[in-house]
Amino acid sequence: MMRINLLPHREERRRARQIQFFSLSLVSLLLGALVWGLVHVAISTQIGYQERRNAYLEQETLILDKQIAEIQKLREQTKSLLERKDAVEKLQSDRSRVVHLLDQMLRILPEGVYIKSIKQTGDVINLVGFAQSNARVSTLMRAIEDSAWLENPALVEIHAVIVNGTRVNEFTLTFSLTKLQGVDVVKTVKGRD
Repeated sequence: MMRINLLPHREERRRARQIQFFSLSLVSLLLGALVWGLVHVAISTQIGYQERRNAYLEQETLILDKQIAEIQKLREQTKSLLERKDAVEKLQSDRSRVVHLLDQMLRILPEGVYIKSIKQTGDVINLVGFAQSNARVSTLMRAIEDSAWLENPALVEIHAVIVNGTRVNEFTLTFSLTKLQGVDVVKTVKGRD
């Protein structure tokens, strides 16, 4: 005998396929959501880690900026102190130069030459005086050239004037203090004496 299946087998297969499709769709959707969630968590974790690193770097940058500002301030203070030290050393070295200038002027001033004024500007000395003759001014200039402490004499002007009823030559002379210092000058002065 033959069996005839009168049940709607095509509809059952179609329903089974639909159930299978919906279940696979649901599983795919759940797997997609799970993958998306994992990727989102991983990216969020990396973003949070990078933000913490950025915050740490910004904090360290602020600390370094403060240290750089302190270093700059210390450099400025050091520069200021070095400038003061140089000024004090220069004053200390120049202190004895005036004494040597006056001492040399007393030693080299020839007879018949009188000083009216001496003005110092840096290393340049401006001398105004009276001389009985032009030859005495020339003698003074040669003595300045021969001096260990003085150099570069230059006659600015000379002209005849009457002082207290006596005719004399008023002259203006410039010369420089030498750059010699300390031991070199002492040796030079001792060698000339």
